[in-house]
Amino acid sequence: MEYNNEFWNALDKLVEQSDIIIDRPKGTIHPRYPDFIYKVDYGYLKGTSSMDGGGIDIWKGTDINQKIDALICTVDLTKRDSEIKILIGCTEDEKKLIYNIHNDSSLMKGILINRIII
Repeated sequence: MEYNNEFWNALDKLVEQSDIIIDRPKGTIHPRYPDFIYKVDYGYLKGTSSMDGGGIDIWKGTDINQKIDALICTVDLTKRDSEIKILIGCTEDEKKLIYNIHNDSSLMKGILINRIII
């Protein structure tokens, strides 16, 4: 299987052409799950659409290089859907946190796909 740099370039363009809305900043409580506190800024790309009818979800980390560095692909058995979440400027520790968030329940699973710079 070949690495598809054009896929990542298309994501770059999508992010560049969209406003990033952080509606769940680090440290805030999830609106439906009061035991869940966001450990990394979470939001969406304004003007885009995703499976849940909202914008494409993003995690925005603290790395000085605010570039797309990974994706999380999720399967949610409660909502019976799947989505991608774009990771922007996430450190390795933040990527681990995000991965664990999406795999902390038997009802949601996710895979992390790191961007390879070639």
